[in-house]
Amino acid sequence: MQNQLLIPFVVLASFLIHPRASSPTCSFPAIFNFGDSNSDTGGLSAAFGQAPYPNGETFFHSPSGRFSDGRLIVDFIAEELGLPYLNAFLDSIGSNFSHGANFATAGSTVRPPNTTISQSGASPISLDVQLVQFSDFLTRSQLIRNRGGVFEQLLPRKEYFSQALYTFDIGQNDLTTGLKLNMTTDQIKAYIPDVLDQLSNAIRKVYKNGGRNFWIHNTGPIGCLPYVLDRWSVPASQIDKHGCAVPRNEIARYYNSELKRRVVRLKKELSKAAITFVDVYSIKLTLITQAKKLGCRDPLVACCGHGGKYNFNKLIKCGVKYMVKGKETVVAKSCNDVSLRVNWDGVHFTETANRWIFQQINGGAFSDPPLPLKLACTRSII
Repeated sequence: MQNQLLIPFVVLASFLIHPRASSPTCSFPAIFNFGDSNSDTGGLSAAFGQAPYPNGETFFHSPSGRFSDGRLIVDFIAEELGLPYLNAFLDSIGSNFSHGANFATAGSTVRPPNTTISQSGASPISLDVQLVQFSDFLTRSQLIRNRGGVFEQLLPRKEYFSQALYTFDIGQNDLTTGLKLNMTTDQIKAYIPDVLDQLSNAIRKVYKNGGRNFWIHNTGPIGCLPYVLDRWSVPASQIDKHGCAVPRNEIARYYNSELKRRVVRLKKELSKAAITFVDVYSIKLTLITQAKKLGCRDPLVACCGHGGKYNFNKLIKCGVKYMVKGKETVVAKSCNDVSLRVNWDGVHFTETANRWIFQQINGGAFSDPPLPLKLACTRSII
């Protein structure tokens, strides 16, 4: 009886998947990433100075432009696809763009900021600027590659742009922008549609330039991040049993539900695109709320920071040095048990956390459509 039920289900499923899925896996020769610090592999560091040690201590053993002790989710995506780690587009030292480029910078927002980075921490490299950089890279990389020689080895082939995986992990800073302005939950929700309009238009522009495979992350539970808990505290009655700020997570959930609706529309509109929506919110929330069960500890406390309940101080961030008795000393140091920790610096995740999050993403259980990363070129029929 079970087999009889299974057969029509399999037949039905076969009609919902585009023929491109007939091959065992997709072949992505490159990744082009758009985002913020969750996926920045050196953009902000190239423009405004290197993220200081102990950033990079675990895997790279020196600062690597990443705001983490080691690898990010985008690094594990590259590994899984058999590709090199992405160099930041802004990094002119030793970069190889033959298999893609990373346009993300820490502090980036979807909407252009109306403050400087020194005023608010918002990167001037917002998503619209990242798109300009991508468009310029698309055109100029081919002009320069045609010169031959070393340029052929450092820049992507023309066909890679249509075959690549385009990853988006951005939006978190648009939500905290409202918190910085002391906006209420409802006021922040009110501008989220505009944020998503601009994000949707960005995806359309990449599609117009030939991009066909899109991998889109929603935003994480910002109400569980030490820097949010420290800087924008809420009454004890609005803290859940895990220690997270309920109204802050409400904002993230609203953003994510609206983002998913936009993705559904884009799937119908961009008929030649394969678009995967990835629910990183649920994965990160599980890791934070079940940290002990998963072998981690202190999920709401920064590993690298200085003082306070959450080991976070916005004036003394990870790696900050002060002169102490005439000697330059690192004040915000790394913890001794980083391999057991979830949060790195109050804002970002540790390599341990990023690896675990990627492992959940990779199989497709938290994706729509629910397909593994290596099948992200599969176009579902709506």
